[in-house]
Amino acid sequence: MSVRHTLLGLLSKGPRYGYELRASFMALAGGAEAWEVKPAQIYTTLNRMVEAGLVSKVTPDGAADEKDFFQIAPAGKAELEKWLGEGALSDPQQDAFFLKLMLSLELPEVDAARLIQTQRGALYQELHRVTTLRAGLDPRSELARILLMDKAIMHLEADLRWLDMIESRLDEVKKQPVPHPEMKPRGRPAHKSQ
Repeated sequence: MSVRHTLLGLLSKGPRYGYELRASFMALAGGAEAWEVKPAQIYTTLNRMVEAGLVSKVTPDGAADEKDFFQIAPAGKAELEKWLGEGALSDPQQDAFFLKLMLSLELPEVDAARLIQTQRGALYQELHRVTTLRAGLDPRSELARILLMDKAIMHLEADLRWLDMIESRLDEVKKQPVPHPEMKPRGRPAHKSQ
């Protein structure tokens, strides 16, 4: 939803066309290395917002070319205000590595300890990349981006500490049963005769 709401925020400043919105979004997000959105995603999102009545297509005065310009509609303004007034939480429980780890406990050919080492290496590489990016930023003109990089660094460091915890308790985890769903019988219930 962040892309949609950010586009609404950009449109609240005035009508824009898709390429301009994409460029503005990526500049605001910190460039392609921070958050790249493809042109198709921008246009798909804009067209869905048109269908939902959040934005409309317009032709600004003096527009000489055939570009579709978009402007925010009253429903879009209300949606933007609602989004800006809410907290923004990501779901830390949806973790791809956790799923790999849980699968490794059921697949005898997968070494869970090796999986942890591979993940640790990937996290250290990303930590190095983000730290290097942060070091190259100018605090006089890019303080907001520095603060975003600091957040990313803190998250990576927390993930590394979490891996240490998993590694130290891996033998205990292996002894516990892997979660399985409770399966319900399929088909129609048996017919009771009277």
